[in-house]
Amino acid sequence: MSKLFKFFLALLAAALAVAAVIGGYSVGKRATYPVAYSEYIIKYADEYELDIFLVMGVIKQESNFVPDAESDYACGLMQLTEETAAWNAEQMGLNDYDYKDPETNIRIGCHYLRYLIDHYQNTDTALAAYNAGMGNVSEWLANPDYSSDGVTLDEIPFSETRHYVKKVNGYCEKYREQYG
Repeated sequence: MSKLFKFFLALLAAALAVAAVIGGYSVGKRATYPVAYSEYIIKYADEYELDIFLVMGVIKQESNFVPDAESDYACGLMQLTEETAAWNAEQMGLNDYDYKDPETNIRIGCHYLRYLIDHYQNTDTALAAYNAGMGNVSEWLANPDYSSDGVTLDEIPFSETRHYVKKVNGYCEKYREQYG
């Protein structure tokens, strides 16, 4: 990693911390676009070569930065299922871990997001898989009603997943505007 890139990351971390302390640009933006755990987001986004604003967008959509958020199947900042966390931890060589811990959740979530992006070679397709599962997305890509090229989803049949991809991308851009 270049010294300039390390400097940029340190500067961004400082800016995010200052923005969190003094309230960002406005109370409305702060409430709508919170950032917590920026040091972990920056660290693991860098480690897994992810756009930090994409990671923020995923966390915003998944948990709104609430570390103990739980749904029917998943928990934590990046809403990992126990199975997804276990598979990724094995791939990462982690033996003793608590996937509900904020740092560990972000670390494993970033690893998984990188895996999906590498697997599908398309960020939106990877986001769809993050939400709907790889099995569903692989079926959609094989179906010409949903994908004309087998890589890009022209149509996402699950409305929840369609909205998920749109919201994560929107949050990513809002974070980029606010902090970028």
